[in-house]
Amino acid sequence: MSETEIRKIMQEELSKVVQEELNNIAPEVDLTTVDPAADLREAIDIDSMDFLNFVTALHHRIGIDIPEIDYPKLITLSGAVAYLAARMKSVKTV
Repeated sequence: MSETEIRKIMQEELSKVVQEELNNIAPEVDLTTVDPAADLREAIDIDSMDFLNFVTALHHRIGIDIPEIDYPKLITLSGAVAYLAARMKSVKTV
């Protein structure tokens, strides 16, 4: 399996995790209708505590520290997946 294929599978799995955790916070929202580049706080109408719970859930589920300074990188579906993929890659190479 090529590195590109592995990266694609990892991003698909991370996307699934992100969507599952968002569904735990906002179960009434159909995430398939949310633009991947849209601000999640507005697109699914979550407040700052819900967003913090989302970030905390990702930390617990994936086991990666997410510094507060990086929270803005998680405000979109695509941004959250890209950020987590990059963090996982940097953790593996350390």
